[in-house]
Amino acid sequence: MRLSALLDKSHDGTPDPVVTGLAIDHRKVAPGTVFGAFVGEKFNGEDFIPAAIDAGAIAVVARPEARVDGAVHIAEPNPRRAFAHIAARFFHRFPATCVAVTGTNGKTSTVEMTRQLWRMAGFNAASIGTLGITTSVDSSSTGLTTPDIVTFLSNMSGLAVEGVGHAAFEASSHGLDQYRTEGLPVKAAAFTNLSHDHLDYHGTMDAYLAAKLRLFTEVVDQDGAAVVWADDDYSAQVIDAVKARGVRLLTVGTRGETLRLVSREPTQLGQSLVIAAGDAAHRVDLPLIGGYQVANALVAAGLVIATGGDMAQTLGNLGRLQPVRGRLERAAITKAGAPVYVDYAHTPDALAAALDALRPHARGRLILVFGAGGDRDQAKRPEMGRVAAAKADVLIITDDNPRGEDPAVIRAAIAEGAPTAQVIGDRRAAIAAAIAEARADDIICIAGKGHEQGQIVGAGADMRIIPFDDVAVARECAA
Repeated sequence: MRLSALLDKSHDGTPDPVVTGLAIDHRKVAPGTVFGAFVGEKFNGEDFIPAAIDAGAIAVVARPEARVDGAVHIAEPNPRRAFAHIAARFFHRFPATCVAVTGTNGKTSTVEMTRQLWRMAGFNAASIGTLGITTSVDSSSTGLTTPDIVTFLSNMSGLAVEGVGHAAFEASSHGLDQYRTEGLPVKAAAFTNLSHDHLDYHGTMDAYLAAKLRLFTEVVDQDGAAVVWADDDYSAQVIDAVKARGVRLLTVGTRGETLRLVSREPTQLGQSLVIAAGDAAHRVDLPLIGGYQVANALVAAGLVIATGGDMAQTLGNLGRLQPVRGRLERAAITKAGAPVYVDYAHTPDALAAALDALRPHARGRLILVFGAGGDRDQAKRPEMGRVAAAKADVLIITDDNPRGEDPAVIRAAIAEGAPTAQVIGDRRAAIAAAIAEARADDIICIAGKGHEQGQIVGAGADMRIIPFDDVAVARECAA
């Protein structure tokens, strides 16, 4: 493909080289590459422009003030956005129906449930996010909730080549702020919730919300749809933004108008729901526990309906949903008879939701093993301790990806909010202690890592990922 085609303009006689690929890492540049040079948090991509050109870059997308010698300078005030749209023209073939989900919690479960509902309806569908790329036959890791724009669009194009016609992806606040979800048509966008997280990056809740709102004000197609969980404190602001844009709106939840949750009753293996849709009431036996799993399922159903799914069929298929890896996943049952659940909750609100979900099913005590990640939002640590102390009966604070920080400092910060908690730094020992403590009527929740397969220790050149799977460790300890 010629450079002029990617720039969407006619050839004016200036050099018009053939483009062979795109890169935002100068180490991945090959002859014929368009290089994206962006100013980031830790590195300035403009510093690597000479190296990229030496490696064969034929064009550089950068700010007008950047210095580019020896290649075409595609000068843009917002080079990230410009590069994203160039990348979209390069890859150009995507699944016909793409939807995106944003929110602090629930993104992973919602996109995976959306994929499952599409599959049940007969479509070849995929989901992309924290769990990687999941199809009906395979799954692979991408390493990030929202990968870089080249990886993201390349993956989406690859799915289309493989015959995937429907794709749901997570749109993180970082990804939206850095234009990593741009370029491809988005038929519907969804909002799950907003709570305290990532303020180390965004600074304020207002800035955090503004990043999320881009999905509705700029990314989703003008003739597309927005699905909003109506019961969150920030839902009204999202709804206002959707209405101002003029995008079709679907609301779900106890205050939802499209899918209204009339009632929810816990059962031994899940919960029984009554959902009002128009003049009809639908009874659904959802095989998942927890109020927030209902929220995720209803948002997923809303996305399927927004993109043409049959209302009755979609709601009926909610009863066939399978648990999502690391999201209130039952890992084991102890010898005493206590079930052990693993959940990815790593924010105060997510931890509260997980504990609230488990509480109705615990005839005895709720035992919690949890920690907080290093080199991340420090303000949430004591708040997580306070939430845990208020909602669990037995608390064990342990390590959870300490990265470059002293793990003892992280544990102490959490303990400020939970001074009576037991502290066991070694995560395996903490899980073993919880299992040894549990009696038949108790429930154990191991929170924080969910699906993750490693414990991240150290930073930079000293970073190590020590193999660790909460589910596998819980099963070993229970045995």
